[in-house]
Amino acid sequence: MKLLKLSLRTRIFISMILLVLGASILILVVTVFQYKEEAESYHKERLDRKEEAIMENIKFVLEYTTYVVNTENLSMILKKDDKIDEMAQVHEMKIYIYDLEGNLLIKSDESFFRNMAEEKIDPAIIKQLDASVNKRIIVKNERDGQKFQSSYTYILDSRFKPLAILYLPYVQDDSLLNRDLHDFLVKMAEVYLFMLLIAIILSFFLSKYITKSLKIISEKINQTRLDKRNQKIELSNATEEIYALVSAYNSMIDELEESAVKLATGEREQAWREMAKQVAHEIKNPLTPMRLSVQSFQRNFDENDPNIRQKVDEYSNTLINQIDTMSSIASAFSNFAKMPAQQSETLNVAKITKLALDIFNEKYIEFKCDKEEILAKFDRTQLIRVVTNLVKNAIQALGETDDPKIVVSVEDEEETVLLSVCDNGSGISEENKEKIFEPKFTTKSSGMGLGLAMVKNIVETYNGSISFVSKQNKGTIFNVRFPK
Repeated sequence: MKLLKLSLRTRIFISMILLVLGASILILVVTVFQYKEEAESYHKERLDRKEEAIMENIKFVLEYTTYVVNTENLSMILKKDDKIDEMAQVHEMKIYIYDLEGNLLIKSDESFFRNMAEEKIDPAIIKQLDASVNKRIIVKNERDGQKFQSSYTYILDSRFKPLAILYLPYVQDDSLLNRDLHDFLVKMAEVYLFMLLIAIILSFFLSKYITKSLKIISEKINQTRLDKRNQKIELSNATEEIYALVSAYNSMIDELEESAVKLATGEREQAWREMAKQVAHEIKNPLTPMRLSVQSFQRNFDENDPNIRQKVDEYSNTLINQIDTMSSIASAFSNFAKMPAQQSETLNVAKITKLALDIFNEKYIEFKCDKEEILAKFDRTQLIRVVTNLVKNAIQALGETDDPKIVVSVEDEEETVLLSVCDNGSGISEENKEKIFEPKFTTKSSGMGLGLAMVKNIVETYNGSISFVSKQNKGTIFNVRFPK
């Protein structure tokens, strides 16, 4: 699993190094195997040549001997004039001759060679020799760590009748071949070590070159956003596959921009439709009592009524209250529509928050801060709007709470400032939690109006965040975090 998490560049680098190492090891194994095969072939051919030469010498001696050529006289024939010792010295081989039952008849002088034969041949070997097609077998043995081949061959008379068995022990002296192999492997190791070093350098730059284009594409893809204009990728000297990928990405950017425009247009239209519905609904609320008041006044108007003045005042007050309600709705809509300008200045958040609380006369509002000075970059006016809106919502949420309490606190975190507003009011119901920051006009005192939507808008403009924790009939905590 860890291998799957490696980058493509690392995988290419490791793959190329492993390829060179694998090829080196494979060539090394093949070389050693081939060397051993050639050594075996060399020894076999050398034994064949020596055996063939010795058989020719024996055949020559048997042709010109004065003795009757048979198994019993073979020992005397070869001992005459030390023929067998002469052949052994010429061919540098120890020569053993057995009768057809495997008993030793004669052997060359042991002073020149080490004794490597038994007095009697194993019957199993005689049986194999008799069953062989060319009346010859080779048995490979190892004695005292020394490898040698034993050649068993029938000696035939002029009528091709077996006279005896020729045994030639051939010692495989691989010291020279092993030394040559060792020297060759050392030189090959030096060459491949140099090649490995070159491969590492080439792999590094080649993997970097191959993944460079992919890295650029990856960075562009990570920077792709639906809400902003995205830059197309322009690459030169890229492979055909990379060009295909870049073309696909650039086409996707064009389609994404078209989709973003359509989506933004649709969202704006939907937002304005929803806002229009809310505004219409909220305006209708005060218009209904205004109409009823006018109709009632119109039906009951009597200029001779002695209380006409009082009725006119009551009628006027009713209209004024409803007009004030409509005015507050219009103000709320206007304030929400205004996007906060990013006029950042270094503020003492603790001081500004405490200053914003001075407009409230409620005795149950408490301010907490461990430090006298907590600095952050924020707009002074916008910060005051955030605090006052959160506190107003908290006051509305208290309702008829027996022991009302609101705690406003400012905490200094490592890279952010935490502004919290906690109340012990009615809390937020589960069905309203997901809609708490949606812009809705309402005349209710639940605290879910345009204020929270405006607070969220301001905080996010300054790269901050707002969240809340609420339990019904227990209270609500709003947490606002923004960078210093």
